[in-house]
Amino acid sequence: MKIRPLHDRVIVRRLEEERKSPGGIVIPDTAKEKPIQGEIVAVGHGKILEDGKLRPLDVKVGDKILFGKYSGTEVKVGNEELLVMREEDIMGVVEK
Repeated sequence: MKIRPLHDRVIVRRLEEERKSPGGIVIPDTAKEKPIQGEIVAVGHGKILEDGKLRPLDVKVGDKILFGKYSGTEVKVGNEELLVMREEDIMGVVEK
């Protein structure tokens, strides 16, 4: 199944965070928080401005992003859990 987001929405796959702390302690699943980093899987065509013009999104498929802990709506596609969120919920793009 494929999903194409509308307007200024993006579909994000959460990136799993490291299971060890910087000190080498293994963090159990029950104490782990949801990751706030993800990879964009699909993007909409853009935001429709008040004058009717279309502004393309600043992000593209494959970008690694940072977002808020409770941002977006979780959806399940097949056996994969994804997030659907607006571009404005994205805090930044992680660059290499």
